[in-house]
Amino acid sequence: MSIRTFEDFEVWKKGREVRLFVQKVVKNFPPEEKYALAIQIRKSSRSITNNIAEGYGRFFYQENIQFCRISRGSLSESLDHMIVAFDEGYISESN
Repeated sequence: MSIRTFEDFEVWKKGREVRLFVQKVVKNFPPEEKYALAIQIRKSSRSITNNIAEGYGRFFYQENIQFCRISRGSLSESLDHMIVAFDEGYISESN
């Protein structure tokens, strides 16, 4: 399979799944988290795919690598936010 766009990357597809899952889960957060944890986790989960896309659009390979590193950091940040949500009782293992 040839890569014609960033949407062809499996890692982008998996990042999209994470983003869609986050969007679904945060709808059930309590109102007091609407402008705190919910926004933070939405931003970090969006940043996963955003940075893959931006890196793909860069001219130099090294720039692409740097954006992939940023994307990996956003994934870790999203995971930490989900752990916070779990610890606070906003989500469970069944989510």
